[in-house]
Parts: sequence; C-alpha cells; structure tokens
Amino acid sequence: GSGSGGTGLTALVPVDPARPLAVRLHRAVHAVREAVDHRRATGALDAFDGAVRAGASRELTEALIALVRGSEGARIAVDWAPAAGVPEHCGTGPVAFSPGDLPVLREAGARYLRAEPSVPVRITGAVVRLRRPRPYGEGTARLRVLAGAEVPYVRVVLAEEDYRTAGHAHLAGLPVRMRGRLESRGGFRQVTGACEVVPVRVDDEERDRLMKWLGEGPGDPDLFGGPEAGADGAPRG
Repeated sequence: GSGSGGTGLTALVPVDPARPLAVRLHRAVHAVREAVDHRRATGALDAFDGAVRAGASRELTEALIALVRGSEGARIAVDWAPAAGVPEHCGTGPVAFSPGDLPVLREAGARYLRAEPSVPVRITGAVVRLRRPRPYGEGTARLRVLAGAEVPYVRVVLAEEDYRTAGHAHLAGLPVRMRGRLESRGGFRQVTGACEVVPVRVDDEERDRLMKWLGEGPGDPDLFGGPEAGADGAPRG
C-alpha cells in the first residue's frame, strides 16, 4: 500500500505453491530496505551486493521506484496464513519506502546494471538501425527484441556478411535470429560474439505487422545511418 491516507493493493495467493515466492519477495524487500539505510548512514553501496543473496535485483529496485515515485511513500506487508504460520526469519511488520529513498534506489539499480554478468542468448529481433563507418567491413545493428531476452532493444556488432544479411532481412520485412552473449555496457544492452545470423521466415500477416511497426514505431527511420546512405550502408556518390 501507499503511505498513510493513500490507496492500497492486496494480492491473495495460495499457500502452495506461492508461499516460497512470497518468502523470497519478503526477504528481498527487507534486504533492500536495510541496504538503503546502510547507504544513507555510511555513504557505501556495498550492502546491496549482499542483498542479492536475499533476492534483491535491478528489477526489484525499479519496481520499488515505480511504487514510490509520485507518492508520499509506499508500504509493503505480507500477512501469513495462520494455519501455515510465519516462515523462519520473516517478520510480520510492513516495510516502508519514501521519496527520500529514490536517489539510493536509483544508484543501486545502476550498480546492479553495471554488475550484470553476460549470459548466452539466442535472440530474434527486428532491425531498426544499421551503421558502419565504411561501405565494407563490420557494422553495428540495433534490434528491437522479439524473443530470446527480456529487454526491448539491443546493439550488436556484425561481421560484414552478417551485416549484409541483417540489411537484406530488414528490406524484406523479416526479423533476424542470432546467437551471442548479452551484456550491459554503459547502460546499453549489447550482444557480443554474434554468430549464426539468419533471417526468420514469417507469414504475410506477421510481416505486414512488422513492416507497419517499423514505419510507425519508435525505431529510427534513418536505418542505414544517414539520408545519403545506400542499402548496403555505403554513402551514395
């Protein structure tokens, strides 16, 4: 719920199988609260590293920011089923976050983002931008992720042949699929070591929908890096 006088939201979940998830969330929220207090008392963010073991994450800090932002504060509480009792190491009182906690939560989210390990992925995405400094060689693509990773966009450096494949797929209204490792660099999600880049066949309806999105959506209409660029990324002379 929100601070005093605000509105509340109650979620009822069954003891089985949701209880372990509720326990994990309860411990994670308490760990974040303690880490925020530690940061405000000492100026150090290291308590957020230890909070990961309790379930803290970048996604949790973002969720807490969304709850608190624009309000006087938010309180989170778990009422345990009397028949099952209170789990070990879990309290019964609410955990509160205030607007004054927002800067620390944002710092923690940025810290988690920088520390995220790279993970192997097999991504399918629509090409929304291609750029390379010369009319040959490797280039950079920006993809709107359709499947394979829970992020909206990624950047990827492609070898010359893969870059050409991505350009042809876009012109044909087709997404591409590739393997690589998903990393976070400077706040941007990037796929490194891209390989097995191939166009993905879709039916006519899906292709029309994709083409419409590319024409109307937030993707950069300057697909090939400039109004004077050709379909292979080379400047027109």
